[in-house]
Amino acid sequence: MAFSKVLVANRGEIAVRIIRSLKECGVRTTAIYSEADKDCLHVRLADEAYPIGPPPALKSYLQAGAIVELAARIQAQAVHPGYGFLAENAQFAALCQEAGLCFIGPTPDNLRLAGDKRRARQVVEEAGVPVIPGSHRPLLSVAEAQEVCRSMSYPLLLKASAGGGGRGMRAVAGPGDLADEFVTAAAEARAVFGDPTLYVEQRINRPKHIEVQILADSQGRVVHLMERNCSVQRRHQKLIEEAPAPGLTQALRESLHRAAVTIAKTVGYHNAGTIEFLVDQEQRFYFMEINARIQVEHPVTEMILGLDLIKAQLAIAEGRELGLRQEEIRARGHAIECRINAEDPALDFLPDPGRVEQYHAPGGFGVRFDTHLYQGYEVPIFYDPMLGKLITWGASRPEALARMQRCLDELVVEPIKTTTPFHLQVIRRPEFIQGDYRLDLAEQLLQEMDSGSLEAMQA
Repeated sequence: MAFSKVLVANRGEIAVRIIRSLKECGVRTTAIYSEADKDCLHVRLADEAYPIGPPPALKSYLQAGAIVELAARIQAQAVHPGYGFLAENAQFAALCQEAGLCFIGPTPDNLRLAGDKRRARQVVEEAGVPVIPGSHRPLLSVAEAQEVCRSMSYPLLLKASAGGGGRGMRAVAGPGDLADEFVTAAAEARAVFGDPTLYVEQRINRPKHIEVQILADSQGRVVHLMERNCSVQRRHQKLIEEAPAPGLTQALRESLHRAAVTIAKTVGYHNAGTIEFLVDQEQRFYFMEINARIQVEHPVTEMILGLDLIKAQLAIAEGRELGLRQEEIRARGHAIECRINAEDPALDFLPDPGRVEQYHAPGGFGVRFDTHLYQGYEVPIFYDPMLGKLITWGASRPEALARMQRCLDELVVEPIKTTTPFHLQVIRRPEFIQGDYRLDLAEQLLQEMDSGSLEAMQA
């Protein structure tokens, strides 16, 4: 069926992104907003908007029942969850289905599997795709962890079974650190996901984080949309992404694509998703996790392929076949994305909310800035500090990189402190310019810089 009205169950940048694509498809859009977001741009752009609760997300954007009830009451046919909040919540997707609403995303079963990292790892391993060496055993106590880790070599990683996004994850350098790190990881996993269960994996030395975008329709057709490098991270949070991923052999690139499609077909995946891998220094790859939603970094894929992934999600949700054949999908040029956060690098990336007094977005050929910012906007303290995503495209990687440097220099968001100066430092690093960087790049840069040089970045 073709949808005439869709409720966007999110806020800020991604809500704006979804609303714009839906409007181009002739779909009427409904926004929701907390008390802190009544003046947010997504509220202004939607055809209609409804309050959903007080500022804390637990009392507003995470109120699954209230959102479903609202969508049914206003006679929306579908709900788009964006990313974050309820986007990977299987119960929310099931509630939508029970209410006769289409959840524009993966099925509840897809979400349950993706959310259970141990089970997903086991299914993928049985499908013949390499996984990071480790244990499937659920760990609920320090004693259980010590027993499992006796037969493994350090360093190790403790991970939340129900987790993702780096939450509930702790590195363990040696046996003496295991107990303290276990307690910390389990407490975070309980607080964030409501489940303290952990599992353990070998820690890969200086890997690259490579992910493959896939689309899958209800007829079982699956295509990959190339890969992205997401190795610039701080504390497991992505900062810069690019596509295609530089520095991979063609054989490795094709192997990653095949593995992603195999995984999607094995689990009966539906709609848009991302299969994430680690690649070691010997160019061996290992499955890491399934991200069952639209990713923050999806624009770099859109820029090199000329596709709108939100419109693709909509088409799949409406039951249409994929209008893409794998052999027709070809990358053109290169794209880089920098996440612009309201954080102060000089103060250990402390969030810096407040009123935007001066705002200027960069422009020009090959430039895109996905944001909800405007002059006079009050950045709230209650949510993720990301203000927007600056994306540049070039016919070559050097051109995209030069364009990104120019755009970062142009961007003005004052007096709020942002990560913009830190991005400039990263993209000027020789290893980034050469395309041969790994997951430790951002942390290495921070270790090399003293507090004075960090403060100078914001001057």
